[in-house]
Amino acid sequence: MTILVMGDVVDDIVVRPLSDVTEASDTNAEIRMHPGGSAANVAAWLGHLGADVRFLGRAGVGGVDRHREALARYGVDARIAGDPELDTATIVLNIDPGGERTMYVDRGANAKFAVDDIPNDALDGVDWLHLTGYSLFDDHVRPAALELIDTAKSQGARVSIDPSSLAFLRRCGAEEFGDWTSRADLLFPNLDEGRFLSGRDTPEEIAAELGTRCGAVVLTLGPMGAIHHDGGTATRGLAEPGTVIDTTGAGDAYCAGFLVESLKGLPLTDCMASGARAAALAVGRMGARPAP
Repeated sequence: MTILVMGDVVDDIVVRPLSDVTEASDTNAEIRMHPGGSAANVAAWLGHLGADVRFLGRAGVGGVDRHREALARYGVDARIAGDPELDTATIVLNIDPGGERTMYVDRGANAKFAVDDIPNDALDGVDWLHLTGYSLFDDHVRPAALELIDTAKSQGARVSIDPSSLAFLRRCGAEEFGDWTSRADLLFPNLDEGRFLSGRDTPEEIAAELGTRCGAVVLTLGPMGAIHHDGGTATRGLAEPGTVIDTTGAGDAYCAGFLVESLKGLPLTDCMASGARAAALAVGRMGARPAP
C-alpha cells in the first residue's frame, strides 16, 4: 500500500526563548534549523512509521538535495523539483513557554509548484493521496493539487486533506475551500479551523457538520483528543499524555499516525490511537519530525 504526499517543504528556524523576552534588546534563546513543511513532515512521519511513501514538492535549487536526503532518512521517495529563481521556503517559529508557536512565513519555491512538477509515474500504484491546505491556497499551485485529486480518485485511491492554516482559510473563505475539498475522503482540521469551516462552536457540532461535507472528518483537539465523524456516527479518541516542548508538527504527526493504520485496514479506534501516539512524540521534542 503506497501513499503519495504532495505539498510544502520548508527550512524551519525554531526560536525558543530561555527567559522573558527583553524588548529592543537581547534575549537568550535556543535557536535551531530543522527541515520542515507540513506535507514533508507528514511524509517523514509516515516513513518513520513504516509506510511506503512518495513525496512531491518544490525547493530552491540549493535545497533540493538537502531536503531529498533528509526525507530519505525516513525511507521517503522524495521527488523535489528545483526552482532556479526562488529560495527554499523558510518559516521562523517562535515557541512560547507552553510549546505553542507563532510562525513567520516566506513560502519561497513552494508557491511555484505546478502541473509540470508532477512526474508521469507519481500516482503509479498509489492507494492514498494526502494534501495540505497550503497547496490549495496558492493560485499557482492549486491546479496541480486539483489534478492530483482528480487522477487519484479516477484510479480508486482515497484522498485526505489537512486544512493547515486558519489565517489562509480566512483569506479564501469557507465556501471556496469546501468546494476544493468536497471530493476528499477524509478531512483533518483542528478546532479553530473546524469552527471557521463549519460555522459551529462545540467540537461535537463541528464534527457532525463537517462530516456531512466529505467522506469523513477527524477533528483534532490537542489534549482533548479527537473526534471522527462520517456524517452518521461520531467516534471519540483520547490524546496520549506527554510532556509538551514544541507543538510544531503535532497535527502532521497525527495525520501520519492515523493514515498508516488506515492503510492497513485496521479499526478506526486503532487509527485514532496511532495518531495520538505520534502526536505525543512530536510535541515532546524540538522540531516537527521524528528522530531519524
